[in-house]
Amino acid sequence: MALAVFPTKGNLINIKKSLNLARLGFDLMDRKRNILVREMMSLIDTAKSIRGEIEKTYAEAYLALQKANITLGVCENIANGIEIETGVHITYRSVMGVEIPKVTLESTLSPNAYGFTGTNSQLDIAYIKFEKAKQISIVLAEIENSVYRLANAIKTTQRRANALKNINIPQFEETVKFISDALEEKEREEFSRMKVIKRTKEQQEQTS
Repeated sequence: MALAVFPTKGNLINIKKSLNLARLGFDLMDRKRNILVREMMSLIDTAKSIRGEIEKTYAEAYLALQKANITLGVCENIANGIEIETGVHITYRSVMGVEIPKVTLESTLSPNAYGFTGTNSQLDIAYIKFEKAKQISIVLAEIENSVYRLANAIKTTQRRANALKNINIPQFEETVKFISDALEEKEREEFSRMKVIKRTKEQQEQTS
């Protein structure tokens, strides 16, 4: 449906400008969507490989913890003596205007997080395994959050691109055609009117 505008040359120029901007906007949205999709698919591939690794790492960590519990009894008191990790930091990078998190870990825990008295090598193995699981969990959390943000941005970008392609651009194109046709019809009428005036004037000159 054409926009409700009066068919003038000025309005035709303005609508053509709006049409060009809408086409440019669609091209930019489409390009942005493609870049975001490529970024997201790359992260999804990475996440798939990490999920397999993290399942294996947690399985090994809990198995090591079970062995430590068997040899030491329940390790709850030892675990309660270890400080809470506070070295996780989040920064952001921008991908086509989408803020993507970058999660890093600078561990605040001492290399000797627990004493050697009352512990054994099984607990050491469990601790090392869970440290690895923590590192992988941080990477996976970064990737999954990034994928979530990218997916939302892609959805929004696609919706805007569709609105431009299916609503705005057709409206502007139809309005340009409407105004152009109206102006051409007006020019034809003016041309016919001028021919009539000229013929009438010539006839008057011949009879005078």
